[in-house]
Amino acid sequence: MQPLLENESSVFLFTLSGLNETMENRYVFFSLTALFYPLMVLCNLIVIFTIISQNTLHEPMYIFICNLCVNTLYGTAGFYPKFMYDLLAEDHVISYVGCMIQIFVIYSSVLCDLSTLTVMAYDRYVAICRPLEYHSIMTNQRVLEWILFCWLTPFFCMSVLIVLTARLTLCGSTVEKLYCEIWAVAKLSCFSTTVNNVFGYIVIIGYFGHAVLIYCSYIQLIRMCIKSIEVRHKFMQTCVPHLLSLFIVAIALLFDVLYSRYGSKNVPQGVRNFMALEFLLITPILNPLIYGLNLSTVRQRVIRLYLIKASK
Repeated sequence: MQPLLENESSVFLFTLSGLNETMENRYVFFSLTALFYPLMVLCNLIVIFTIISQNTLHEPMYIFICNLCVNTLYGTAGFYPKFMYDLLAEDHVISYVGCMIQIFVIYSSVLCDLSTLTVMAYDRYVAICRPLEYHSIMTNQRVLEWILFCWLTPFFCMSVLIVLTARLTLCGSTVEKLYCEIWAVAKLSCFSTTVNNVFGYIVIIGYFGHAVLIYCSYIQLIRMCIKSIEVRHKFMQTCVPHLLSLFIVAIALLFDVLYSRYGSKNVPQGVRNFMALEFLLITPILNPLIYGLNLSTVRQRVIRLYLIKASK
């Protein structure tokens, strides 16, 4: 008796085809990545250790910034080591389990980023619009709850998506990206992926709700800025970096989601790779620079802690 699908098979290895057309420049890309990744790690570690070691920075806003940097290290660890290995390897393959882990790490990190930025928007709203209630609202327990929310919600969403993807029977093994991406793997399914799509859209709508909360927070903040010069200064100091970081993450993620689902193969691979790498390339280095250099409190502590000690 013939099988229903001749090409149906168990997939144990995926081939990542994102580097196929750029291998002639692989040593250049490897050198740039070998410089960029340690620099990015160093910048984030400096902000993390500065906030942890300075008691004056043990405030909700700085704890959330620290969480953002920890999440950056977590997310990029799921991509850069494998990417650098692939740049030097002839065959760009990844095991099925490794692919699922990479999907989980990268996309749970992105969702954690969005959750953290949402919590930071609420923190700024309370600090500026309800300053007298700030310490009674943003208690240590509340901050811990928000941190757990930022991590556990993405972990739950991605765990469900991984389980839904793992149940699919695949009729192919070529992922047309630099790394494993959940929609690229789902497209290899021999059968309908309706359940995966529905839950995926539920996650997207849920995180769109985060954007609505951020929008509402900033509407209130802007109203307060119109009324008070002091509030306007505080807004420019703490909220503008947050808005910039949020804008970069949102645009990068939007590009990735839209291209993964609706993109054309006629787009040059270099452009496709850049669109896929935006949230793994731009935000990891910009976040510590935005918060470490722009926020005077953090900047002063970094200078005192590292530069002055180094000069002695």
